[in-house]
Amino acid sequence: MFSREEAKQIRQQFWIFFGKRYPRKWLLYNTRIKDFSLKFDFDNKRALVAIDSESNDEVFRAYYFDKLLSLKNLMKDEISEDLIFEEDYVLDNQKIISRCYLALENVSINNKHSWPEVFEFFHTYMSKMEAFFLEYEDFIKS
Repeated sequence: MFSREEAKQIRQQFWIFFGKRYPRKWLLYNTRIKDFSLKFDFDNKRALVAIDSESNDEVFRAYYFDKLLSLKNLMKDEISEDLIFEEDYVLDNQKIISRCYLALENVSINNKHSWPEVFEFFHTYMSKMEAFFLEYEDFIKS
């Protein structure tokens, strides 16, 4: 078990190494759509890349999730057949969002031996998610 400070240092070290290995600016929150973002997440159980609709207004959240659902077949073709679509995804803080994501299971941020696999997973699938978003950005926004 790691102390809070040790866990924080491990997380920082992971993201520093990832940034050095793939030195580029990721789109992430810069979608120009309020409460709609692309995300990386890595914890003690899994890593994931996601497109989140996080509006507190259920109408807006559902609107953008429906846009993603209408693109589902294209997304599965261009990103991965394993994409998961959840309209009511509950975050650790109990906030409900809509999420389209791809997960890599059985990896841990605390296990540095799993980092290379996660680096490759993040780079491969976030690159595909970004490219997809940029291709269909006008449709998603309209």
